[in-house]
Amino acid sequence: MSLLLNLRRPPYRTYSITQLCREFGATPRALRFYEEQGLLSPARRDTARVYSYKDRARLQLILRGRRVGLSIAEIRDILDTYDEEGGPAQDAEALRIHKRRIEQLQTQRAHVDEAIQELEQAAQHLTCKYPELKEGEAKPQA
Repeated sequence: MSLLLNLRRPPYRTYSITQLCREFGATPRALRFYEEQGLLSPARRDTARVYSYKDRARLQLILRGRRVGLSIAEIRDILDTYDEEGGPAQDAEALRIHKRRIEQLQTQRAHVDEAIQELEQAAQHLTCKYPELKEGEAKPQA
């Protein structure tokens, strides 16, 4: 039975900061920042940081979260939920946070659409007022 469990467990592998930065396109500064924020917990070998496969998976989640605009606190909540309650609870927390972020982005998109519409109307008004103006030309004389 223990042999079967060992076959399912991912192999224990470690990564250097350089390897993770190269793989994910992150900077060493970003990884150190995530460590300061308590999102990553690399081991130390002398002065070098040694990242586990768990740190690698966490980094992947962190970077995905940041890419879609999640805050560090929201990402921490998702990661901490896994540590405290396991995968299903983490998924439920992530779903809650993701739905909230979708709502925020939809509101933001509506505001951007309104701003675009106002700018288009203003540009159309100015084009009618100054038909001789074309993009990039000199200003009309007052």
